[in-house]
Amino acid sequence: QVQLVESGGGLVQVGGSLRLSCAASGRSFSVNAMGWYRQAPGKQRELVATTFRDGNTNYADSVQGRFTISRDNAKNTVYLQMNSLKPEDTAVYYCHAVVMAWNYWGQGTQVTVSS
Repeated sequence: QVQLVESGGGLVQVGGSLRLSCAASGRSFSVNAMGWYRQAPGKQRELVATTFRDGNTNYADSVQGRFTISRDNAKNTVYLQMNSLKPEDTAVYYCHAVVMAWNYWGQGTQVTVSS
């Protein structure tokens, strides 16, 4: 079993920044992809950004240029640096990891951007 523990959410004003962290722990494993999804009230969960073990990354168009995903493979930890935050970034952010062929999710962390 793999556990994902998120931290770093909170309340921030428009234009501000936040950094999310997610650490994967559990039995010995090799994490392939790690990333972040978000879900706003009344909307479907959507991909924010993903990073792969080979270093490749993928971003949603809506966050490209504002958010940066990074990863520490030795610590099985992924980070999401969020800059120039907008009210539409308000959502619960979920960490996601792919281990072997299995998908794992964190419990979610609230990000609220106030205007």
